[in-house]
Parts: sequence; C-alpha cells; structure tokens
Amino acid sequence: MQTEEIRQPHADITSSSSSDEEDDGLKTLGKAGKQFDWNEIAKHNTDKDAWVVVENKVYEVTKWAPRHPGGKDIVLTFAGQDATEAFLALHPDLPMVRKYMTPWYIGELIDEGDEKSKPHFNKALLDDFHKVKEQLQKAGMYKANKWFFFGMLLHIWAIEALSYWIMYTYGAGWIPFLVCAFLLGSAQMQAGWLQHDFGHESVFENSKWNRWMHYLTLSHMKGASKDWWNWRHFMHHSKPNIIHKDPDIRMIYIFVVGKRLAQLWGKKKLGIMPYSLQHYYWHFIGPPLLIPIYFQYEHLTWAFKNKRWVDLFWVSTFYVKHIVLYLPFMGWGNLLMFYLLFRMVESHWFVYVTQMNHLPKHIDFDYQADWPTIQNLTTCNVEGGTFNNWFTGHLNYQVEHHLFPTMPRHNYPQAHELVKSLFKKHGLQLEIKTLPRAIYDVVGCLKEYSDIWYKAYYHI
Repeated sequence: MQTEEIRQPHADITSSSSSDEEDDGLKTLGKAGKQFDWNEIAKHNTDKDAWVVVENKVYEVTKWAPRHPGGKDIVLTFAGQDATEAFLALHPDLPMVRKYMTPWYIGELIDEGDEKSKPHFNKALLDDFHKVKEQLQKAGMYKANKWFFFGMLLHIWAIEALSYWIMYTYGAGWIPFLVCAFLLGSAQMQAGWLQHDFGHESVFENSKWNRWMHYLTLSHMKGASKDWWNWRHFMHHSKPNIIHKDPDIRMIYIFVVGKRLAQLWGKKKLGIMPYSLQHYYWHFIGPPLLIPIYFQYEHLTWAFKNKRWVDLFWVSTFYVKHIVLYLPFMGWGNLLMFYLLFRMVESHWFVYVTQMNHLPKHIDFDYQADWPTIQNLTTCNVEGGTFNNWFTGHLNYQVEHHLFPTMPRHNYPQAHELVKSLFKKHGLQLEIKTLPRAIYDVVGCLKEYSDIWYKAYYHI
C-alpha cells in the first residue's frame, strides 16, 4: 500500500479542558438527525474541536474526552476519523458503552461509498473479517479457561518462591545472587504476560474482577501503574505503528524508526543522536534500560501527575515485598544491584518480544486503512509451540491478538487458521517468522533505518 502522500490530519492531543459542567454533552441531543459527510467530519480533528464516527454515528467528543475511562488521548487520536473498529475491538461490554455515548451523538454519517470517502479501506476484507469474528464468537473462542490463567499465576508464584528459597538456603553469594536475579526476571516477565490478559479483560466476564486482578498482577507483582498501562497500551492497539500516536514507537531523539520517518528526519537534519550508529548503541541504552529506568520514571510521574493514588499504593507494595524478603540477605547497595539486575533480565525479554512483532513492519503517519489491513501491515507472527507460546505469552500470535484483543490468548492458535485463510482470500500474506529470526530482525531493521537516515542526511 502506498502511503507516502497521505497527510497526518491530527493536531496536538496533549491539551484539553476538563472544567465543563457534567450536563454539557446533553446539549448535543438537540442536533440529532443531522447528516454529515467526511469532508465536514474531517475538519473537526483537534483536541479543541473533536468529532468521531462510530458505527456510522457522529459524536462530538471534545468535552467528553477527558472523562473517558481510558484517557482522553485514545479518543482524540481518532478526531475527524472513523473509530468503529477500535471501539468494537477494545470494549467487551458494548451495550453499556453505547448507552454512555448517547449524550454526545449529533447525527449520522452520509454513506458516500468506501472508495470515495475512505480510499484505504477494503470493504470486502472488512466484511469477511466481521464474519470470521462472529464465527469465533459462536465457537466460544471468547470464553476463557479460568484454570489456564490460574495455572499461569501459580507458576509465577512458584518461580518467585524458588528464588527466595535459593537465597534463604545458600545465602547471597554471587552464584545464588545471579540465579535468583534470573528467576525473578523470568517471574516478572511471566507476570507481564498475565497482567496483559487482565488488562484486556479477556479472563473474567465481570470487569471488576479483571480490574482487581490487574492491580494484583501489574501494580503489586510488577510495580507499575495500572491506569498508566491502560493508557499506553490501548493507544498502541488503536493506532499501531502510527507516528505521533503509538507510544510504543515514540523513540525519537534516541532512535529513528520507520523508513518514512528516517528519510524525513535525515532530509530535515533533525534529531540529536548519531542515528547511523543506532543499531550499535541500541544494545547499551535500549533493552537494558527500558524497564529499569525509562518505564519506572514514566509510570511514576504519570501516576502522580494524574493523581492515581490507588495505583501508587499497590505499586508501593511491590517494593515493600522485595525489601522485606531480600534485604535481610544483603545490604541496601547489593539489594539495589539485585533489583536492577532482575529488571534488566525482564527488560531485555520484554523489549525483544514486543518489538519483534512491530518494529520491522510498516511505520508511517496516519493512513486510516481498514482494521485487518492495518494489523497485517504493522504486525507479524512468530511460530507457535510450547516454548514459544510460554516465552512470548502467546504474543507470537500477534496478528490474532491485534485483530481480537479481548480474546483469551490460549485460543489464538485456533483462530490462526481462520485468519490465515481470510488474508489469503484477499491477497494478503500473514507473515510468520522463527523466534531467532524475529529477534534478529529488531536490530536488522534499526540498521536499515539508520542507512536510510544517513543517505537522506548526506543526500547520497
């Protein structure tokens, strides 16, 4: 798909006003019945004047966005656009959400035909995707096996208990020190996959149970803000690999990613890093530091700024637990080294698994393609298997996860064949890599982007 001439219509989404009266949105009810075409809707694409389309209904969301439970950014990133597929994919309880959207309804979308109004949409593909999704729902693929997730939780606790037992039995010598750091890093990563399940509400039918277990598995077991994760992760799902909208590719000023952005920054001589060397310094300031340094700073400042006191309480229990358990075996200095070491184990694991599915793929400004095409362009799979499924938390089925984000992960292998047939029918290839190849491609694509930047910078 050619996207070089597609503009990025969205303005800054970082500022908004939240001091309006609660009944402001009710004023929009008087506008119901109006019809709008895409030329009109696309004009309302800023944080101060935002319309979105969901299921062919037009909503004026400027004043409501700050009240959105998932944060205002995920709403405003669709300003002037169709948010239907992200809305359907990310909300398990659709009737309830539709009810709360009613006050912001202002009219209907005039159907102009997909070729005219949304040139990067493949309507036939989207229609078949909806049929596949309905088929999976009827087959029970959206129902979780609770014993699977209980087993995941138990095996994480078992790894943590083994780490403590080794330290208790053999002391804090270098060998048990390193073994325990590796074990805790592994437990942290497996807790990362499990919290991801609860964050997507793919385990329990009751949202409250998912939220409480999300506090346990993320904030208590991993020491990170739940609401921060929700904000960041659902932005990624809504606009994967979209420059300025997907937080997971906001590496600019450190790494330049994507062919389009590398060429643009090279031509304009932007940035402060020697990007031609980014595939070398990646190994020193990328995977080792993302979770121990960058994420710790980001989630704590985000939680304080947004007054997420419940999140911060749960996060504090993570640090208290590790201090109580491990401080008796080592001083504060060694405990800090131990903490950084098991975080670095987790960080390398996390970075390569999450980036191998996205970083080598298509990265561009907002081209507004249909949902299946976007996932095919921006994600890829890694071969299945017992180890690969465990190592990646079933995110080796990344395409299936992005197409059906609320589906329990143990059902991705069953959904895989249907997705592969869907893509084949419409001339798309579902890319599947080996695990070593996928990991290698992370650094390989950084080298490719650095070469593009270098040639553009020096006009070669």
